Amino acid sequence: MSTLSTLGAPGRWLFSPSLDLAVFVAPALIALAVVALGPALALPTETPDAAWIALVLMVDVAHVWSTAFVTYLDPAELRRQPRLYALVPLAGWAAGVALYAAGGPALFWRVLAYLAVFHFVRQQYGWVALYRARNGERDRAGAIVDGAAIYAATVYPLLWWHAAPARSFAWFRPGDFATGLSSTIVTVAGALYVAILATYVVRAVLQARRGPVSWGKHLVVATTAACWYTGIVATDGDLTFTVTNVLIHGVPYAALVFVYGRAVAAHDPVTASGPGARLLARGVLVFAASLWAVAYLEELLWDRAVWHDHPHLFGGDLGLDDTHTFLVPLLAVPQLTHYILDGFLWRRRHNPRLALWFRGPASAP
Repeated sequence: MSTLSTLGAPGRWLFSPSLDLAVFVAPALIALAVVALGPALALPTETPDAAWIALVLMVDVAHVWSTAFVTYLDPAELRRQPRLYALVPLAGWAAGVALYAAGGPALFWRVLAYLAVFHFVRQQYGWVALYRARNGERDRAGAIVDGAAIYAATVYPLLWWHAAPARSFAWFRPGDFATGLSSTIVTVAGALYVAILATYVVRAVLQARRGPVSWGKHLVVATTAACWYTGIVATDGDLTFTVTNVLIHGVPYAALVFVYGRAVAAHDPVTASGPGARLLARGVLVFAASLWAVAYLEELLWDRAVWHDHPHLFGGDLGLDDTHTFLVPLLAVPQLTHYILDGFLWRRRHNPRLALWFRGPASAP
């Protein structure tokens, strides 16, 4: 998610107190509880099938497809930017094929991993920007401190990962990060990390003495710092990395799409007539079930054609290894499209329809 210019009326919550706590805080607490209770419960280091289904398939893969509800399944939005929605997947596939042909799977997955990392970091920054907008915070110093805090909370663990010995987890696949970063750089980054987060806390305390507290923004910064540090630096396991990485990313994003999509449909009859709005109108369970169904089909194709990790869940090998140069980039088109469209959809200068949700007091339809 990218930044949003200042909009809306002041308020301490982005959606509502209960929904903000449910989608921002609860996933982080669940993730941290899994890490804390892992030794006592004898949880495995690797992600077991049940956790993989709940975290990767039902949250990570599913949330990627949620973007379609407010883009490709919204006729008004398609008419607004037809070239963007046509060219992004086509260009993404073509670029992916070129990468795969030039450097094989190693280059392809490395580039995709860094695009994903950028997307994950920017989404956390985007939540802070949305909270600043909701609260009417326009001061430049505050924007610098808030932005620095979220970047410190996410980038320092990544730098540490790049300098650390081999980890037992990877973003997509082993070797997709260019490791071997100098420990000196990480030491300096660590000092900045502590200083920036301390500055954020001091400023937050001083602000609390003068007026309303932006609890939502502070909770996003705190949960981001806790989950990224815990999953990357403090622990070394695929399960702990996955649970701390996926939940705080996918759950809030799906909630945003649901709230935004229903708000736009309430003001635009063309949008309301589209398949995305009609599904959203049926409620959260229908929305989630639709995402899970598509996510299952995507993972079925990935597993049977590329990974072969879960034949007991998806079936046997399709024998398409010779087509990977074209097939792997094609299967990656949904997530690449999600990364790119995310940079347009949540910016007011690119999407004036944001005001249909964001213009009034914080509330969830």
